[in-house]
Amino acid sequence: MFDFCADPKAIEGLQWLSCYLTTPKHAAMYYSILTVLGLLIAAVPPILILGFAGALARRSGFAPIRWIGLGYTSIVRGVPDIVFFLFFPIALDQAVEVIRHKIKCPDVVGSVYQGNDFVVCQAAKMPLGPSPQWVHEAWGFALAVITFAIVFGAFTANTLHGALAAVPRGQLETARAFGMTDRQTFWRVHLPQMWVYALPGLSNLWMILIKATPLLFLLGIKDIVYWAKELGGMKTQAYSYPHPDWRVWYFAALLVFYLLLTWISQRVFDKVFARASRGMAVAK
Repeated sequence: MFDFCADPKAIEGLQWLSCYLTTPKHAAMYYSILTVLGLLIAAVPPILILGFAGALARRSGFAPIRWIGLGYTSIVRGVPDIVFFLFFPIALDQAVEVIRHKIKCPDVVGSVYQGNDFVVCQAAKMPLGPSPQWVHEAWGFALAVITFAIVFGAFTANTLHGALAAVPRGQLETARAFGMTDRQTFWRVHLPQMWVYALPGLSNLWMILIKATPLLFLLGIKDIVYWAKELGGMKTQAYSYPHPDWRVWYFAALLVFYLLLTWISQRVFDKVFARASRGMAVAK
């Protein structure tokens, strides 16, 4: 905070605004931007892994594996995303604590479900109560990444499955005619060609993933949308702000942030698509 902010009565206008925008609460809002970007970066690898696994499962010649892949994509795509974001983190958190309860507290008898309460021994808590705040935040962030990965992994699996089916069969048959095995054909011809057909769908999923980041609030993470609502309001249950209702300005700033992020993303995908489709006849 600037030196002239030490005496709030002696400042006004732009000086007051500069002091206001450099308060610790606003610093937390700026930090939450890194949380959103970190989620996007951390979620991509597991999303692609689950998507690739689901796509291969749907193409499997072994019926039970094919049914698992089809069931995974169909269930997730058919259930509203908000249901997963409300249910899965709680279910995963409780499953981990039940396992820890059985391992760390074998002498405790009785069910952990006692009416409407879920009770495990203190040693089984995840994370432990005395743990630093950053541990609790990291655990919540990990649950968010896993939840996003499961939801968007199903959509990615469907996109990759369609892209694999879109590769011309003539190219695969030509590869086999040159003596390639099925594995060599897949890794050297099928998979590289598949990405050209998958990129448009993956770019759309990336945009949807960006728009879904405000759901972090449902997982107990104070994201940028939470802080915009908190700081833009005139008064909350715990704090009063020295300004009228400014939420329209805070959410306008969010609008600019998300539009800029999606614009940059689209420019990147355009360059990646142009490079991947170089030398190929692709409909535009």
